[in-house]
Amino acid sequence: MYAIVETGGKQYKVREQDVIKIEKLNASVGEEVTLSKVIALTDVNHNMIFAQNVTVTASVLEQRRNDKIIVFKKKRRKNYRRKNGHRQYMTVLRVTKINNME
Repeated sequence: MYAIVETGGKQYKVREQDVIKIEKLNASVGEEVTLSKVIALTDVNHNMIFAQNVTVTASVLEQRRNDKIIVFKKKRRKNYRRKNGHRQYMTVLRVTKINNME
């Protein structure tokens, strides 16, 4: 059984005990978070259910920053070069339970 959840503008396919990396949440390490925007859920027979009363409970494993992304701009023959780096904050979660309230 898996669920499709949306957080941080992205969708993730999760099962129980999965570890996912999502956009930063304001939660401390060890805290339980509830992902309430569940788009779809499958049952034991892999039938897709579009239910409204489903939540996903997860625990925060760590708060960290993602790998650096290099942005390089250049205009040829004009001696114009700019190099910029960016590291996005992220939260690592372990899905503990998929709660179906029906």
